[in-house]
Amino acid sequence: MTAGAVVPPQAADEWRRVHVISPLVRGWIALVAILYFAGRDWFEGLFDADSRGRGPLPEGVGLLLAGGVVLGVVVVIAAVFLVSWYFTRYQVTAEHVRVHSGVVFRQQRQARLDRVQAIDIVQPFLARIFGLAELKFEVADAGESAVRLAFLKLDDAKKLRATILARAAGVEPDPEHPEEVPEAPEREVVVSPPGRVVGAALLSGTTVALVVAAAVIITLGITLDTPFIATSFIPLLIGVVGAYWSALSTGYNFRAATSPDGIRMRYGLLDTRAQTVPPGRVQALGIVQSPLWRLKGWYRVTVNVAGYGASASNEGQARATLLPVGTRDEVLQILALVLPDPGTPRPVEVFGAGMTGRDGGEGFVTTPRRARWLAPLAWRRNGFTVTGTALLLRSGVLWRQLVVVPHERTQSLSIDQGPVDRRVRVANLQFQTTPGPVSPRVLLADADAAWDLFHGQSVRAAEARRRSGPEQWMKPVSLPAAQTVDGPDHRIEVRANTGPGVSDAAPGDSGRASAVPPSGQPVGLHGAAEDLPVDDVATRSAVVDGGPPITAGSPSGFVVPSGATDAAVDRAAAPEQAAVMPEVPRYEPAPAQAPRSLEEAPDGQR
Repeated sequence: MTAGAVVPPQAADEWRRVHVISPLVRGWIALVAILYFAGRDWFEGLFDADSRGRGPLPEGVGLLLAGGVVLGVVVVIAAVFLVSWYFTRYQVTAEHVRVHSGVVFRQQRQARLDRVQAIDIVQPFLARIFGLAELKFEVADAGESAVRLAFLKLDDAKKLRATILARAAGVEPDPEHPEEVPEAPEREVVVSPPGRVVGAALLSGTTVALVVAAAVIITLGITLDTPFIATSFIPLLIGVVGAYWSALSTGYNFRAATSPDGIRMRYGLLDTRAQTVPPGRVQALGIVQSPLWRLKGWYRVTVNVAGYGASASNEGQARATLLPVGTRDEVLQILALVLPDPGTPRPVEVFGAGMTGRDGGEGFVTTPRRARWLAPLAWRRNGFTVTGTALLLRSGVLWRQLVVVPHERTQSLSIDQGPVDRRVRVANLQFQTTPGPVSPRVLLADADAAWDLFHGQSVRAAEARRRSGPEQWMKPVSLPAAQTVDGPDHRIEVRANTGPGVSDAAPGDSGRASAVPPSGQPVGLHGAAEDLPVDDVATRSAVVDGGPPITAGSPSGFVVPSGATDAAVDRAAAPEQAAVMPEVPRYEPAPAQAPRSLEEAPDGQR
């Protein structure tokens, strides 16, 4: 049995062991501490002239004895590590991942594959030296990692993650080659340069706090003529350095890519992490811009994902970050990955108004003027709007924030009014979601508009959940008969499906277009255009009862060739289809509308 080998499907019930040096990688700090305390006195004696040759033992015997003690400690620790490795086993079945560990105190952890939200590949610094990696399984309703599998060879860890993600997605293994589950391909879409990460750290709130604290300490030191006040700057400096290091280590070398199994992110300076987040399991998304970041037009994107929790640790915050620092275009690209169908024909303008706008542009409902004294600076900024697929909530004047909640991810919502709120006829709404850094809420909305949103969002959420796909987004499903919708010039087919489709068109067929949304995005309906040229496919849409418009050829649709069977468009029909690279969805600005009359035209066009 090879340590760290990947479990083939035919041996799903077989227990495997992690890499033999895993206990050393996990406990090297404890080993160094024990060796330090055990050998400190002996090491100091080597440089102490008064202690040489003294004592009952002849010169050289003490050195030999000390070396024997250290060697004995190392042997004992190695034996403990070996026993720990022997009792650490893991098993991958069609339904679960199980990890058993412990000798005296036994620990048994398991994660259901259909509840796995994400799988991270983590490489601490020492593990990178040995070419090892740890797998962390994030499961719904678990604040911390439900299962941690440490450590495997990096290649084995990648293969095992691909196998588990494929099973979690419902992909059936190839009967002829059940052990071959290739890692899904990816396409890089966002890269954060190191210089931007450093600049973002310097323009963060940490720098502002450092400057203010330094000014206060220096002023007090000069005024009171007390030297010890300056020494209090040292702990503050240590904390600032730690904050800078955390920002650099978690944002350095950040790369985001799209793949059939979700959004892949890689980052890290000394410790590296590779995590995959299925877009359909993002519960809420937040876009934040600090005051100093406005100078460069930078934003941060965070998400609530079931299983990640609301940990305040650096690791927890890094896991919940989809983009540590990025430009407006990069933010829109990340939004397109999470929400391929924005539910509006003007996504760039609507999301742009949410990130930087104020007042009622692009359909945003803001705090009424009568309540402006309750939020004199933010009343024109606070607001919300609803698209066909998501709810957008914006707030903040100094720290701008936009929260995006897909309709199907709305779990519950509440509305409250205080005495003052009732007097000026405003209300606050809170949308409950999984724990995380994003808190969806509407502040000081008009009472009537708040109640309309309260009741309307409940209906939209129920309808969206009814249309959303299953947890196993790659599982084979049979497509019902196509429905046809008469368009102005063509007939458009609309097929129901629970997951992304794959066109059966030949690679050289330029007369057809295909756009496949990322896996995991719960798209309930996909359009299929019949015998349309590429230009027409990109512009025709069909309105389906109970759902938003579906554009054939858009990221929420796919093209089905004439005569194609259900199996031909099912991405889970074969492993090679499961590895098909989806087209990257992107938001495009709405085309400028021609003026209706001569008076409406700009001066240069009259």
